[in-house]
This record gives sequence, C-alpha cells and structure tokens, in this order.
Amino acid sequence: MDKLQKLEEKISKIEARNRKVEADKSWETSYTRRVLLFVFTYISIGLYLNVIQVENPWLNAIVPSIGFLLSTLTLPFFKNLWMKKRNGKI
Repeated sequence: MDKLQKLEEKISKIEARNRKVEADKSWETSYTRRVLLFVFTYISIGLYLNVIQVENPWLNAIVPSIGFLLSTLTLPFFKNLWMKKRNGKI
C-alpha cells in the first residue's frame, strides 16, 4: 500500500469518527432525548413513590421530573457561561 492510499485511509477513518461524534452531539442536545429522560424519570419516581406508599405517587412524581427536565434545558446556557469565563471572554 503506498503512502497516498494510507493517507486516504486515515482521512476516511477521521471522517467516519467525525460523523459519529456529530451524531452523538446531536443526540445529546435533542429534545427527543430530553423528553425520554423526563418520561423515564417520571415513571421511575412514580413507581418508587407507589412502592413506599406515598399518597398520590403519580402526581408527586411530576415535581422532580420537571426539575430534572429544567436542569437539562438550562445546562447548555450555564455551560456556555462557564466556557466564556474559562476562556477569558467575560
């Protein structure tokens, strides 16, 4: 295999890795992921509250689920602030 072929192969691997990283990043910031996290959090907390026999477990499970959802929605904002401060742009 000559040097040009090796270089093309390396570039192809880098491009494939970049596509995967971009897809992962898109998933991390997607609303689908956030909604699923909300639903799974609500179900797991509702089940737990039901098992320990809390009154109105499914109603009470809404508050921590919304709190978790809000934290996932606001984290990018605070991450950007932190990045700007860290890089000396504030």
